[in-house]
Amino acid sequence: MKLGILDQVPMPQGTEPSDVLNQTVELAKAAEQFGYSRYWLAEHHNTNGLLSAAPEILMTRIASATESIRVGSGGVLLPQYSPLKIAETFKTIEALFPDRVDLGVGRSPGGTERTRAALTDSRESMMSAFPRHLDELYGFMHNELPKQHEYRMVKVTPRTGSAPPIWVLGLSPRSAKLAAERGLGLTFGHFINPDKWEETLRIYREHFKPGQFTEPTVNVTVFVVCAETQEEAERLALTQDMWLLGIEKGDSQVHPPESLKERGMTTADLEKIRHNRRRMIVGTPKKVKASLVELSERYQSDDFLLITNIYSHEDKKNSYELIAREML
Repeated sequence: MKLGILDQVPMPQGTEPSDVLNQTVELAKAAEQFGYSRYWLAEHHNTNGLLSAAPEILMTRIASATESIRVGSGGVLLPQYSPLKIAETFKTIEALFPDRVDLGVGRSPGGTERTRAALTDSRESMMSAFPRHLDELYGFMHNELPKQHEYRMVKVTPRTGSAPPIWVLGLSPRSAKLAAERGLGLTFGHFINPDKWEETLRIYREHFKPGQFTEPTVNVTVFVVCAETQEEAERLALTQDMWLLGIEKGDSQVHPPESLKERGMTTADLEKIRHNRRRMIVGTPKKVKASLVELSERYQSDDFLLITNIYSHEDKKNSYELIAREML
């Protein structure tokens, strides 16, 4: 099984951004030593605790601090940017770190409508243009824009011979079909919403046409918290449970266990935690392995990206290490 990490770079309450970013680099180096195959960075804007607003910069920092692990975006908000600019950014990273770069793209607006407007300088929403932008991005990356295209004579710099593989982050049949028809990889966000998995993956595999990928290729992203005992894993996972509740209220910092005890939980909180737990795996190394094997059989994929958004950096690193010892 191939395991990677998707890092949203959440900031624990009471820490400094510079320390958290340095810990991200440290975690990526450790992940390479543990045997993880990928380290992807998410993209979020206008938050008080998710520090990965510029995944391309973190990618180059991590790639320069490691030797072989693939680095990627999970994912660039394609509707908010020029396909040419994204292509040139990622071709530059590819030139610096050949065959180590993944380009994950998503259709998300990146936050509230006001945030989207600030990202695009109030340009009209381009969400509906996602299919065209995806085609232009691929065309720029591979110098394959149609002859009649108005940007046909615009060439990407640098003009490297290779280009990072493109993955479409998807939760629905619509995004799956887009990826399939273009021969691109599909990253299924189990950690966001696993409900439409069956139809989404069926559509992707049924409509797939060989392109940059020669066959349907799916990786699956899931929340995971691992510890030596189930009791300890549950204790650590509570900080992630409460983080997910905070996200709904605009608070993306991860709070320490002590503050959670003081806060207490309502019946509604407990119900939301129960509902959110279907997006995650919590347990010992053996339980995590068994659960990932079960998901692998369900999704017909042995390629996973794990997310662990708990309070302690050392506990997070230990969680990834325990899983690697059991499975890699």
